[in-house]
Amino acid sequence: MTTLDFLIVAAFIAYAVGSGLRNRRTASRNLDEYFLANRSLPGWQAGLSMAATQFAADTPLLVTGLIATAGIFALWQLWIYALAFLLMGFVLAPGWRRAGVLTDAELTEVRYGRRPATVLRGIKAVYFGTIFNCTVLAFVFFAAAKIAEPFLLWHVWLPDGLFLPVVDLVEWIGVPLTIGPPDDPAVWTHTASNLISILLILAVATFYSTTGGLRSVVATDVLQLAVMLLGTAAFAAVVVTEVGGLGAVTERLHGLFAEGGPGGIQPEQILAFTPDRARDASAAVLLLFGLQWLIQINADGTGYLAQRSMACRSDSDAKTAAVVFTFTQVLLRSLLWIPLGLGLLVLFPPDPGLTPASGMLQADREATYVRGMAELLPAGVMGLMVTGMLAALASTVDTHLNWGASYWTNDIYKRFVCQLWLGREPSGRSLVWVARGSNVLLVGIALAIMTQLTSINAAWQTSLLLGAGMGVVLILRWLWWRMNAWAEIAAVLTSLLAAPLLMVYLGDDQHALRLLLVAAFATAAALAAIRVAGPEDRARLVAFYRKVLPVGFWGPIARESGAAADDGPRRLGRALAATGSCALSVFCLLVGIGSWLADSPAPNWFPFDAAWRSGLILAGGALVPFWYRLGYGRDTVA
Repeated sequence: MTTLDFLIVAAFIAYAVGSGLRNRRTASRNLDEYFLANRSLPGWQAGLSMAATQFAADTPLLVTGLIATAGIFALWQLWIYALAFLLMGFVLAPGWRRAGVLTDAELTEVRYGRRPATVLRGIKAVYFGTIFNCTVLAFVFFAAAKIAEPFLLWHVWLPDGLFLPVVDLVEWIGVPLTIGPPDDPAVWTHTASNLISILLILAVATFYSTTGGLRSVVATDVLQLAVMLLGTAAFAAVVVTEVGGLGAVTERLHGLFAEGGPGGIQPEQILAFTPDRARDASAAVLLLFGLQWLIQINADGTGYLAQRSMACRSDSDAKTAAVVFTFTQVLLRSLLWIPLGLGLLVLFPPDPGLTPASGMLQADREATYVRGMAELLPAGVMGLMVTGMLAALASTVDTHLNWGASYWTNDIYKRFVCQLWLGREPSGRSLVWVARGSNVLLVGIALAIMTQLTSINAAWQTSLLLGAGMGVVLILRWLWWRMNAWAEIAAVLTSLLAAPLLMVYLGDDQHALRLLLVAAFATAAALAAIRVAGPEDRARLVAFYRKVLPVGFWGPIARESGAAADDGPRRLGRALAATGSCALSVFCLLVGIGSWLADSPAPNWFPFDAAWRSGLILAGGALVPFWYRLGYGRDTVA
């Protein structure tokens, strides 16, 4: 890295720290200011902040590995989440705002009431805020080590008196943060250097998120996203130019892997967008891709997505946040990553000795992203990309720290320690200080989990399994008046029991089956609990309906609240039509433009590649005014 590159990195750090300092007084007033920016965010800012969080440092590495080992079609397991994002925006985000809660765990006592709801709130605060949240943070930290190693050379820059004690410490701990045999001294040198990098990045992210709250997080996220998109575009241009142009990428791909690519995958399978041309597009895989958005833990926005929706200044802004997020997350960044991933595969062909069975092929392909940065990028572009990657890491860390601390503060400390145990109401400022201390504890737990990880993909798959089975239940609580607290408790406990058992008895090659089984078991347990326990107290349901005005099947409750019984189904139908048409618009544009960039073939049943691509692009654009009228029309509840 040159002086120019270091200056670009330093400028971002200065901006992030300054953002924390600028907002520290405002954030210190109360929890609403600290965690929700006093519910004042414009929709575009909230949406870009969501996209920045998911434009994480680990995600481009994961995508690069998936393209190389399973083909472009494998990215549908990421793209299908557009349905969940848009469902949250058009169907559920207004309800999240009107509920007036600080966390999704708090929602349980607004929606259900009684002692089971209090128990459920505690379970969610621990499960989502600690177990799930820290697992995600752990594989973000794991990715940070891969990214930092070629660029942040602390073993070169620091004197021995400062660096060697760190080497001694990591050798004593005995957990390497790099690839290599433990008896190689270089492993511990690089591990020590990576540890210093991670701790410094965490120090910056923790500082501004802890001092400035959500306002600082969002301000930094917007800049991070702009830097990352610009840097990724420049990186993709450099890689494609190095190969010889977009056309040369496809030609060289066919030439290099005529006998089969990584793990035996064929070139046309690497380029495929559709299942009929893809590799391993079995019925179980297709079913998983079709349902994954519905069965996962964020199906209704639970977590930091709901937090951003609740922080918006209006229902319309909450919808806009979801739309901006989806187009940025699914369409824009994917169109940058596809040619980049294919170009890296051509420039850095895999070692024939690495196979999927060895467990190292995915990790090796993930590492080519960082290798490409180190070997190909010129000064300036290098600084922009390193800044973008480190900022992407910081944006994910700051969001998960802020979100996780909201559970610990609002749901554990305030609700259980102060209100239930001590019988008193804590002051707003004292709660903010508890929130700030929670950030440090969350970092420590995530670092401990990180030491057990082997690859980003493996960690990502584990996090999916931990959250599988919750999606259907979480959506039903908004749409169906008969849902009860016991159903959610049953789903959580079933997932916790089933996930580790299935990981033991079903191998990683049966990951799709594992997810589907966890979802089936958890949903069945929830439906049984609904049948046995029945709906919640009528007065509680009426109060919830009047406050939130949920869409869906609330006929008896709507009548008791003075509303028309068919109002909920009518509004639900309109919102679902907006969700489906907007998702179709995104997917048409993605496949149409993406197929043009990658020179991907049309499906077997369609004979003309050019007509396939242009038709999809035209259809995607034509759907925009249709879903806009449905989602933002006067017939929707403001």
